[in-house]
Amino acid sequence: MSRPRPRARLHALARPALPLALLAPLLALLALPAHARAEGPASQPATRSRPASPPATRSRAASPPAPSRAATPPAATESQPASATTSPAASAPGHETRVLGHRPIQGPTPGRASTRVLRQEMEPRAPRSAPDALRYEPGVYVQQTAHGQGSAYIRGRTGQQTAILFDGIRLNNSTFRQGPNQYFFTIDSRTIESIEVLRGGASTLHGSDAIGGVIDARPIEPRLDPSLRTIQLHPGLMLRYATADQELGGRVQLDAQLGSRLALLGGVGYRRAGELRSGGPLTSPVTGEVPEVPRFDSDGKTQLGTGFKELAWDARVLLELGRAGRLTAAAYDYRQFDAPRTDLCPPPHATRDTCLTYEEQFRTLAYLRLDGSWGRAAREARLALSYQNQHERRRYARPSSFVENGGRDDVHTLGALARFESARVRPLPELALLLRYGGDLYRDALRSQAWTELSDLAQVIHASRGQYLDGASYLWGGVYLQVELAIVGRLTVRGGGRISGADARAPADPESGSRAVQRRWLTGVGQIGAELQLVRGLSLMTSLDRSFRAPNLDDLTSRQQTGPGFQFENSELRPETALTLELGLRLDRGRVQAAVWGAWAFLDDGIERSPRSVAECPAATPQCNASWNRFQLVNLRGASLIQSVEGMARVFLPLGLSARATIAWAKGEGPDPRSGQTGLMPLSRIPPLNGTLELLWRHRLGIYAGAGLRWALDQTALSLGDQSDARIPAGGTPGFAVVDLRAGYRLRRNLLAALVLENLADAAYRTHGSSVNGPGRGLVLSLEGTL
Repeated sequence: MSRPRPRARLHALARPALPLALLAPLLALLALPAHARAEGPASQPATRSRPASPPATRSRAASPPAPSRAATPPAATESQPASATTSPAASAPGHETRVLGHRPIQGPTPGRASTRVLRQEMEPRAPRSAPDALRYEPGVYVQQTAHGQGSAYIRGRTGQQTAILFDGIRLNNSTFRQGPNQYFFTIDSRTIESIEVLRGGASTLHGSDAIGGVIDARPIEPRLDPSLRTIQLHPGLMLRYATADQELGGRVQLDAQLGSRLALLGGVGYRRAGELRSGGPLTSPVTGEVPEVPRFDSDGKTQLGTGFKELAWDARVLLELGRAGRLTAAAYDYRQFDAPRTDLCPPPHATRDTCLTYEEQFRTLAYLRLDGSWGRAAREARLALSYQNQHERRRYARPSSFVENGGRDDVHTLGALARFESARVRPLPELALLLRYGGDLYRDALRSQAWTELSDLAQVIHASRGQYLDGASYLWGGVYLQVELAIVGRLTVRGGGRISGADARAPADPESGSRAVQRRWLTGVGQIGAELQLVRGLSLMTSLDRSFRAPNLDDLTSRQQTGPGFQFENSELRPETALTLELGLRLDRGRVQAAVWGAWAFLDDGIERSPRSVAECPAATPQCNASWNRFQLVNLRGASLIQSVEGMARVFLPLGLSARATIAWAKGEGPDPRSGQTGLMPLSRIPPLNGTLELLWRHRLGIYAGAGLRWALDQTALSLGDQSDARIPAGGTPGFAVVDLRAGYRLRRNLLAALVLENLADAAYRTHGSSVNGPGRGLVLSLEGTL
């Protein structure tokens, strides 16, 4: 039986007027005078110019070969918006001052709500993982089901409804599940140079799943200086220690240039994290009850079902081919061991030794890519072939019952993509025309097994099927075209479309009552938008996007225990589509930068969980019969609506000071998923009103100090699945405010020492939908050295 819960109430903050009112300080920045238009402080003459930033209209999807890291100064940080300068102190041994180039507030995707977080911004924050690196981005809310997992929500959507890329290669596969998943965590954050977050629908360029947005992580590149013809070796070492979970890890890497045309970067990393100490248990904002998960050790702060080990290695080779372009060969391997799922280790009301553990969570990615410029029709071109393997091995141990349930899933994915961007053509003096076009194709082959081990009888019973149907396959891909038209230099209009298809196949399994699946979908999507420069540094943007998500093998074939309860397949699901209208205003006036976006996403045939009775459980599935709650995915009858508002502001102050703030609000409602019920209900795990504030001071000698604040209000608007999910306290998730203090020192590229005092007040908190409380007060120490 599900535990009784109060009916979810719409919080008073779930009214659009209040978030807009709270954005007033950001909007007020738009009215500031333009006396700070200079690219840097007048007292610092620009004695060494930084190469100009690429035009805002350039696509990253088909970007040319990246410039040499050795020949390019580091990317801009938050401390100055100025051109690169070397101070007189730089002549002293061991001292170099870089006043770094102007960094726009807009992300690389032109005309859309996007931001990019750079490695130089990650260093002071000391994130624990790739998802953790996004906690300060507007419109992004990071959920954690386990200490070794993390899932980024973009405008209230995650999992299957966001597309995750690594260096432009798609990581989403056909087993990405509904709701949060752990797969972005399998990108080693120590290998990331930057992460772009595109908020809102993006299926025209990125295909299925890009309903809520896109996350694209870009790796560190080897240094390649064409003027050098000798061998250059740059070994490096990274170390990290954190007190909250006794984390200890590091990475050894080698950056090598072998002549003027060949460079490589390779590394090996390891990390061990113990049980995570939090600020203690929290309480429901409605009932005052303590949540059923996580369970705590005797000290009342250390969370059971946390801790993990990981091993990662990577190798990246660049070869300059002259006029033919640049060839990149890369391989990335991540292996996580013995990571418990916190809400099921132990589950509510189970014995302490009951635990679901991901014994192996591996991801291997290898790809070959060619970048070049091949005439006016393909001024920027990219071709890539890729292979991925996502491997998962689970063990659900119940020692008191002498039973262990095991499972293993492997997804093998072959991929190919082609992206091109033309040269600009001027049919008229006032017009400039640009084309972006290409296509992609991915094929998944799935192996899935399950078994039950009876420890007292030393017997292993193999099930007829696994979490998925063994031997299933999934094919998806499409072709797209986007047109960009610049008019009189002030107005830019972009529009395009994609034809996308998907083919899902799975064999029948009569013993478990699993039906064969053979489904095909062909879908057309599109996007149109405009960007108008009102005055210098102030732009108005709007976009209308139609995106989609075809049901995948997880929707069509999976049987699994989720947070709300046991979920089983629905082979008759239809694709879900989203029509998203966006309106944004962006200010970039040198020392003052700000952006405000509002969005309305209308979701048709949205896929949500619907409650089911024991009598509706599939055959030969005792886990379904024994579960407190049972669900099946269904297409909602009618449209759902997600409204969102995001704001961001950054101010550069004298004396090396800077400030950055974000705020985000979302509200999602859809038809009641229960049969025969009418009316609207909140959508699952919509984040509450939340925001961040960062202050930073940097000295020309490389010293920095700062502070970060993350906050969120209560979230009491709960879906049916939320109300039965032990990860969410009865009635809703309480708000929080967490302050971190930061300090560090960077000596050129050679040395970094960073210290973070996290959760200064030792607050007990968790992000909405998480089963893990955030770290308690503790220290994080990071050291990096490169020769």
